[in-house]
Amino acid sequence: FLLLPHFLQAALTRLNLSEPTPVQQQAIPPGLQGRDVLATAQTGTGKTFAFLLPLAARLAENPAENALILSPTRELAQQTQRELEKLFSVEFSLKTALIIGGDNIHKQYAALRAKPRVIIATPGRLIDHIGRKSVDLKKVHTWVLDETDRMLDMGFIDDMRRIAAALPVPRQTLLFSATLPPEIQTLAREFLHQPARVQIGSVVSPADTVLQEIVYLGVREKLPQLLHELNTRQGSILIFTRTKHGAERLAKQLKLYGQKANALHGELRQNRRRQVLEFFRSGTVRVLVATDLAARGIDVPHIAYVINYDLPQCPEDYIHRIGRTGRAGMVGT
Repeated sequence: FLLLPHFLQAALTRLNLSEPTPVQQQAIPPGLQGRDVLATAQTGTGKTFAFLLPLAARLAENPAENALILSPTRELAQQTQRELEKLFSVEFSLKTALIIGGDNIHKQYAALRAKPRVIIATPGRLIDHIGRKSVDLKKVHTWVLDETDRMLDMGFIDDMRRIAAALPVPRQTLLFSATLPPEIQTLAREFLHQPARVQIGSVVSPADTVLQEIVYLGVREKLPQLLHELNTRQGSILIFTRTKHGAERLAKQLKLYGQKANALHGELRQNRRRQVLEFFRSGTVRVLVATDLAARGIDVPHIAYVINYDLPQCPEDYIHRIGRTGRAGMVGT
């Protein structure tokens, strides 16, 4: 952190952050030098500050420049905006605009007219604004792609290419991903120029702080066993189902058995999604039943347990699911 300008060091001291995580240690120096960065690191390793800190330093030094952060989900975009605001102080603050689907578009028009220095966006809604000519990307000289593998999973590859075409050249591009499939290597060659390569840990194995247990059951035993787990464990619990209907059904069943539970999936309205996450984050609701939409981008520091009620589609999804616990050096199960 000693390479950072004083105002950012002061912000980190305020946040009780004295030691950089490995991904921050490796990504911040080339980021500060203005180099492109291609970083792979597991979820929960401090990736957000690994790109926000060099981005904030660059914007403070270059008042005529702006930045764009692209996120796969609304929740991750909102979380990134909150993390950036934690760095603000009397001497340093930036106008930001949150451009996400499911949110009031007129509110977004107003935010964009106010000339934000940082736009934090989901790809679909940003493409919408580009089409309406309501967003100005001419001054964007720093572009962050966060959770790039997730954006590919969600079918945003063409949107990402259209956004890249709308941005000025030269620019600094910081690409962060939990995994590095061939498609991302192709994108990296398209979007990045001689990037610094940062790789922290294995991208196909879970963090060491996560204890894994398996219970063999027949289908009819699943709900009773789940209730047993909920009744014998302390702390907040995230349960994964395969479908949104499965999430809704299980949350209703748990409520009938006296559990404080809510469902989170892609069909919920934006304000309801926000509310559900807030209840879970504050501890008002102890159990969150979610689809893989929630496997990335939910940063709730106190999740004690993750339960895979339904198996995930692929090994990478399993890694992301269980990466919701055991974050920031804490232990989870």
